[in-house]
Amino acid sequence: MATQLFDLTGKVALVSGASRGIGEEIAKLLAEQGAHVIVSSRKIDDCTAVADEICKAGGSAEAFACNVGTMDQIVELFAHIRKAHGKLHICVNNAATNPYFGHVLDTDLGAYNKTVEVNIRGYFFMSIEAGKLMREHGGGAIVNTASISALQPGPMQGIYSITKAAVVNMTKVFAKECAPFGIRCNALLPGLTKTKFAGALFSNEDIYQMAVQAIPMGRHAEPSEMAGTVLYLVSDASSYTTGECITVDGGITI
Repeated sequence: MATQLFDLTGKVALVSGASRGIGEEIAKLLAEQGAHVIVSSRKIDDCTAVADEICKAGGSAEAFACNVGTMDQIVELFAHIRKAHGKLHICVNNAATNPYFGHVLDTDLGAYNKTVEVNIRGYFFMSIEAGKLMREHGGGAIVNTASISALQPGPMQGIYSITKAAVVNMTKVFAKECAPFGIRCNALLPGLTKTKFAGALFSNEDIYQMAVQAIPMGRHAEPSEMAGTVLYLVSDASSYTTGECITVDGGITI
């Protein structure tokens, strides 16, 4: 008999940064397991394309544009969720930005502000709004996409690495304070993954080769290889797991 631990039937799931890469794969997998997925990202056309793919495959999804770096849009997103669904069981904070690739001493204020607004403030207030809604209905699961750069700063990715380290501790704060409400909060820390977001790492052959050579498994990951960990963290399979930060990195942080 197949296990039902990963069954998400009847669950409403929000995935930010879901129009491509890791977020898209997460959205599709959660839908495959029965969740109704709210596909969210900055551009509505990209969100709609993913939501349509999910529906064509027999799943349930809708698109809603939201730039998590803009507070008003976060408010609008959760107003929509309250009106349309009245509940939220799963929130995956996956949207992120990394506008600056270079030496930390050359970081300008614009790049600093944008990275902090999306990667820290965005995750923080998305988690607050999700947590409030979950608290009203007996609990839920929040998963934050951080990065192994939170543990080992990525080359030429100073402010990005700093924000991802903040996400790790943010995850633990929400886990500790929200556990009494039945809300679990965990984090995924991807390693080198082939996405458009990580394009700078793949376009620089020297940095790419240096990274791959340091990975015990000897290769980069595909976005789909991140989704399974998130499914575990939002499902009943991880019912006693909270505050954990799971690295999925081919062994590079061993």
